[in-house]
Amino acid sequence: MSVVGLDFGNDTCYISVARQGGIETIANDYSLRATPSYVAFGEKSRTMGVAAKSGQMTQVKRTFFGFKKLLGRKFDDPAAESEMSRVPFEVRKGERGLVYPINYAGKNVQLSAEQLTAALFTKLKETAEIALTTKVNDVVVSVPSYFTDAERRALLDSAKMSGLNVLKLMNDTTATALAYGIYKQDLPESDKPSRNVVFVDCGHTGTQVAAASFNKGKLSMLASSNTNSGGRVFDDEICKYFIKDFGERYKLNVPENKKATLKLLTEAEKLKKLMSANTNKIPLNIECFMEDKDVKGSMDRAMFEELIAPYLSDIERAMRECLENSKLKLEDVHSVEIVGGSSRIPSIKSMIEKVFGKVPSTTLNADEAVSRGCALQCAILSPTFKVREFSVTDIQPYPIKLVWEGQAGAEGAGGAPGEMEVFPRFHQVPFSKMLTFYKSDTFQVRGEYTAEVPYPDRHIGLFEIGDVRPAPEGGNQKVKVKVRVNPNGIFGISSASLVEKHEVEEEVPEEMETDTKEEEGKKGEEENKEAKQTEESKPEEDKMETGDNGKKDEKKEVKMVKKKKIVNKTIDLPISQRVQGQLSQEKLQTAVQEEMSMANQDKNEADRLTAKNSVEEYIYDIRGKLCEELEEFMVEEERNKFQMELEDAENWLYEDGEYAEKAEYNTKLTQLKTKGEACKKRKYESDERPGAMNQFGQCMQLAQKAVDSFKAGDEKFNHLDGVEVEKVQKAIDEKQDWFNRMCADIQKLQKTQDPPVLSSQFIQEKESFWHMASNILNKPKPKVEPPPPPPAEEKAEEKMETPSDNTAASAEAAPADSTTLNGAKSAEMDVD
Repeated sequence: MSVVGLDFGNDTCYISVARQGGIETIANDYSLRATPSYVAFGEKSRTMGVAAKSGQMTQVKRTFFGFKKLLGRKFDDPAAESEMSRVPFEVRKGERGLVYPINYAGKNVQLSAEQLTAALFTKLKETAEIALTTKVNDVVVSVPSYFTDAERRALLDSAKMSGLNVLKLMNDTTATALAYGIYKQDLPESDKPSRNVVFVDCGHTGTQVAAASFNKGKLSMLASSNTNSGGRVFDDEICKYFIKDFGERYKLNVPENKKATLKLLTEAEKLKKLMSANTNKIPLNIECFMEDKDVKGSMDRAMFEELIAPYLSDIERAMRECLENSKLKLEDVHSVEIVGGSSRIPSIKSMIEKVFGKVPSTTLNADEAVSRGCALQCAILSPTFKVREFSVTDIQPYPIKLVWEGQAGAEGAGGAPGEMEVFPRFHQVPFSKMLTFYKSDTFQVRGEYTAEVPYPDRHIGLFEIGDVRPAPEGGNQKVKVKVRVNPNGIFGISSASLVEKHEVEEEVPEEMETDTKEEEGKKGEEENKEAKQTEESKPEEDKMETGDNGKKDEKKEVKMVKKKKIVNKTIDLPISQRVQGQLSQEKLQTAVQEEMSMANQDKNEADRLTAKNSVEEYIYDIRGKLCEELEEFMVEEERNKFQMELEDAENWLYEDGEYAEKAEYNTKLTQLKTKGEACKKRKYESDERPGAMNQFGQCMQLAQKAVDSFKAGDEKFNHLDGVEVEKVQKAIDEKQDWFNRMCADIQKLQKTQDPPVLSSQFIQEKESFWHMASNILNKPKPKVEPPPPPPAEEKAEEKMETPSDNTAASAEAAPADSTTLNGAKSAEMDVD
């Protein structure tokens, strides 16, 4: 099972994976960790990520970005209109709502923001699969904490289109907090029950502030606050300044030129990063900016902070609001962690110190913290990955209420309209509540946000509970409805049921009345008779003593009678819903098929271009070598003819064959290689053949030398079998004859001719010959072991152990030819 976390940002994305060694942020096909959130459409295929952004200037109107902010929104949404004014491509109202019109693969198609997101997810999925060398299905995806129900549902639809199974949508700040908690390992200090940390995420499109509490492996989010002030509005302010400056000095109307605007935005972002690290004035230079004019400008940090002062105040308000909502005092806050691309701006760090009275910490990687937290959550949810136990409790940022209408003809309070706040602001997530309604017919309830939300409509969805019918007596039924905010932060009704009372008949046992005296008399006689028989047959067994002097319990006769009984039966009720932002099942399946079709088209086009590039590369490679190292290996006439074929093939590539199919390119490559590879092979054989021939000749010389030594009676080889040595001699003669004939043929060979024998054949002949000859000629001599020493007698051993006491006796017992020195036994003496 894959363990992947995706940080889906409006400008860039990051992918992290959990492995045995820990959490790792993986690089894309350009060896970069950041993948731009861009999707571009060519004539026959799409490009995503780095390739799409790098080619943006060449096809401005076919490269899409910023679609995250449009998920789940309609064309007339004020926020959508604001986003559409920022982009250089067309966005219009279509059948599916807000769509991006494009001509793709010869067809006019209209793509939604969800489909563009799905295309980007397809790219991220492919990148993760290459890094993990396995299929990726289950993921945890980040989402801004301020995203509403409709936006979250739309994001889930996008993931389904790309074939991803989202285990959880995780808030950005919660993911950061989880990554921080795991990184710190044992968070609680010995003298404190818990640790409170504030997280400030200064992202591209906004700033999110959240307070969290850590306590013995438990993470609880307390409160959050958000603002639209982020890196993007900072770039906008820089652009506005230079648009006015260039208009006055160069008389240029920059906003009317989309390419010039994009160039300025790119340079503004670079300038912002440089000013974060320098207080000096930083120059801005753009060549051929607009109307063939080069423009110049400059800005310092003080001017930049003056431009963004209103947005900094907005961020400060969000920080104070989060502190107030969390009900934490300044002394309760242990630390303030800062992440996000704009967290490097010094004025934001100064503001954090001003609000919280603490210097902001940079424990985590500012760009990768969110994706790492998502990967950790995916590891926790994965059944195959073992991590330290860590529970996460998130919060619902907006209060939610349930509204229901009155029922015509209903009696009692159950028929009156009403509403109820079921989940207040900052209520823990996930959570379920059971509500009871008294209804006699199918009814509807609406989910709505109680307070203002960053979405034009507070309405969440309409839920209908069906199959409700009156009670047998005609009154209302008790209907239990379970409302839930799931781990993705999405509100819904998970179940509904009612309890019906049914009267059923069942047979139950009942005791029968009998004449007790008569039965007791008969029963006593039978018991005495049985006891007497038992005592006579088994006299050795002990009799059991009982409290009733041996009398058994009386058995009463029973009969089955029918009685009525009330039984409660729970009936599950069907639920239908119409919610904001989510596609119907039919439309979702259509979108899934469209994404699969486009993904296959991308793959086929990539294979086609690879085949085309192979032909182009081969033309350049072989043509350059024909006039250099391969010149003497092809006849001049054939070489000139082949060069003409290469030129024709090159012209075909850029003219008629520019959009040819993969099979045509493969056929063209095969035709060119027929001549080119033959020439390359002659060159290769000319280089490799001398070495192969030399090795084979040396092997035969060594073998012949060993055979001659054997025949000369060399002691080194006298253990060899003569028959086997003769076998080697015969092989030498045969191989030498073949070798001489091949050498004679090769001497007559021209470099432009194909060789009669390949260098690989010389190597093969050498290997087979040497394998046979070496096993015979290198056979080791048999080892000759010395005879064991004769056993010594026990008495003699005793004499050897004490030679100093019995020196004379030892001398007398020694043989006549033995010698001794100073009474000691000679080294040549054997003691018997």
